Amino acid sequence: MDIDHERIARLRDYVAAHGVLPSYARMAELIGMKSKAGVAKFVARLQQRGLVRKAPGGRLVPTRAFHARPVVGQAPAGFPSAADELMEDAISIDDFLVDHPSRTVLVHVRGDSMVGAGIQDGDYVVVERTTQARPGQIVVARMDGEYTIKYLMRDERGWFLRPANPHYPDLRPTGELDIFGVVRAQFRRYS
Repeated sequence: MDIDHERIARLRDYVAAHGVLPSYARMAELIGMKSKAGVAKFVARLQQRGLVRKAPGGRLVPTRAFHARPVVGQAPAGFPSAADELMEDAISIDDFLVDHPSRTVLVHVRGDSMVGAGIQDGDYVVVERTTQARPGQIVVARMDGEYTIKYLMRDERGWFLRPANPHYPDLRPTGELDIFGVVRAQFRRYS
């Protein structure tokens, strides 16, 4: 890892802890520089690479590229194979998971009715708010006043919700069935 990558990693940790970029003086301490002139050159490199920009008033703010994570290759989930070379590409998790930021929310999953779809208790699902969904999509729906995550299905009797766990029955509304949004992705944290 070159010296700028190490410095950027320290800045990312600082932003994660404090929510903002440090002052030039604090940045000098953090990245191991002795002069503000050295920090100014480093910041200029960050701006040139599109990692930071100046907001109105002159304060530095991190861009989406600042928060991008490196893609370091592929790892087969089957039998072991030779390691690929590290890739120099990076993606923002938001860019990868979120198509419409203004309509996207996270929903914390409780229960095990969707384990067959890979959605487990404690996961978060990325939900695009919409009232329109197609049969077969995983949705967050409000049925008879209760919210749930299920497959949206339709048959000759009408719309219903199907779990991805054989221990749970299909759910047919006795009253209303409203779509809150469509599940676009899911994630969990491993300890």
